[in-house]
Order: sequence, then C-alpha cells, then structure tokens
Amino acid sequence: MAKIIGIIVVIASVLGGYVLSHGKIAALIQPFEVMIIGGAALGAFLQANPGYMTLHVLKKSLGMFGSRFSHAFYLEVLGLVYEILNKSRREGMMAIEADIEDAAASPIFAKYPTILKDERMTAFICDYLRIMSSGNMAPHELEGLFDMELFNLKEELEHPSHAVNGIADGMPGFGIVAAVLGIVVTMASLGEGDQTAIGQHVGAALVGTFFGILAAYGFFGPLATSLAHDAKEEINVYEAIKASLVASASGMPPSLAVEFGRKVLYPKHRPSFSELEQVVRGR
Repeated sequence: MAKIIGIIVVIASVLGGYVLSHGKIAALIQPFEVMIIGGAALGAFLQANPGYMTLHVLKKSLGMFGSRFSHAFYLEVLGLVYEILNKSRREGMMAIEADIEDAAASPIFAKYPTILKDERMTAFICDYLRIMSSGNMAPHELEGLFDMELFNLKEELEHPSHAVNGIADGMPGFGIVAAVLGIVVTMASLGEGDQTAIGQHVGAALVGTFFGILAAYGFFGPLATSLAHDAKEEINVYEAIKASLVASASGMPPSLAVEFGRKVLYPKHRPSFSELEQVVRGR
C-alpha cells in the first residue's frame, strides 16, 4: 500500500504543480518521445541481462506491492525447522528421510504451504537436512558450505535490483537522446515551419528530457531500491535457517536451535521469544 501511495504522490505532485503553474496537460502527451525513451531502455535492458531476466524482473516488480516477509511467515519458517528437527531428534535422522526426499508428500511440509510453494527454499532446507543426515560433516564444515551457497544466492537475488538500477541510471540519458532528436526535427523545420509549429517541436523535445528524468528518479530508482530491500529480507530468512541447522548440528536441542535462527531475523518482523515458544510448544 505504501508503494502505491508513493507512486500516486509522485504523479500528483509533479502534474499538480505543473497544472497549477498554468501548464497544459495536452503538451505532455508526446507518444513518440515515450517510444524513443521506452524502446531504448528496453533494448538496453535486453542487451545487459540474461534472457530470462525480463520476465523475472517483471514478476518481482509486481510482487513489490505486497511482501510475503511478514511476522507470520517468519513463524512458519521457524515452526517448520523446529518440527523437522524435533522429529529427527526423537526418532533419528533416518525418520525424516521420506520428508526430505519428497517434501510435497511430507505431512510436515504440508502444514506449511507458503514455504512448500517456494521451491528454492524447500530445496535449500531439504538439501542441508540430507547432508546432516549423512553424519559425516562437522558443524564448522557445514557452516562453511552454507556461507558459500548463501554468497551465490545473494548475488542471484540482487540481480533484479542491479538490472532495474541500470535502467534508472540510463533513463536521463535516453531522455536527452529524445530531446536532441526533437531539436533536430525543430532545426529541420526552421525554414518552412511557423512559430507555433517550432514551439511545439521544442516543447516535445523538452518533454522527452522530462520523461527520462522523472522515470529515473520517480519510478525506476525507487523500484530498484525496493527490489534490493526484498533481496535482503529473503537472504535474511535463509541466514536464519542456516543458523538453526548449524546450531542443531552442533548439538543444540531443536527449541534452542530455532532460537538461534530467530535472533538472526531482522527486528521489524522478528517473532518474540514467547511467540516462538508458543509455536514450539504447539508442535
């Protein structure tokens, strides 16, 4: 909701100030300027990023209007980790083999559909539980493996932010390109155009610069920052899972292992000790 309000405030402030200054909205309707700027930005994006990134960025951008990283989601993650660690501690690591080999058919994972829908997070949890069940890796070695994967995961999760930030950096330049082309059209019409036509051409050229700068700092820049925040929150969840599993591998009981994970989470949505304790007791 805050992001939608922010977009409305940007548009209302810019257009409101323009209209109150006796500007005409019709003068801002320049489809060919938008075509130049938008087409150039899309072409640059396609050149700079892997083919799959276009749809990925679009999907992530639409997801920015509602975040799944809430208080309830963190409790679900910790609850799942606790329940599966508790089962392995009571019945042995071999008891969770069926759960981690086919998470979709696991009665434990079935209680947490939000996490089960996230294939990457589900695979992440199952892979490390599988490694732990082998019993051949020391806790510090497990932690080292976690760190290497999380480093690569961080790079991948931050890619959409970098991609959009590149477009934000380029939009003012594309606005200048549109403006220069508008001036070229203006200069070409000096010998045959009247003052009204020349004024319209100059106005269209300036609108191109306006669109480029507004898009960069009013929309694409904030979107890139929002995507970066989303990536940080997601990697933070993985770090909490890592802390819980490493603590368990070090011999901590499940209730204490998930407390390690809880302390890693960002404070904004971090469950309290008593809330996590209630979840643990409920399991």
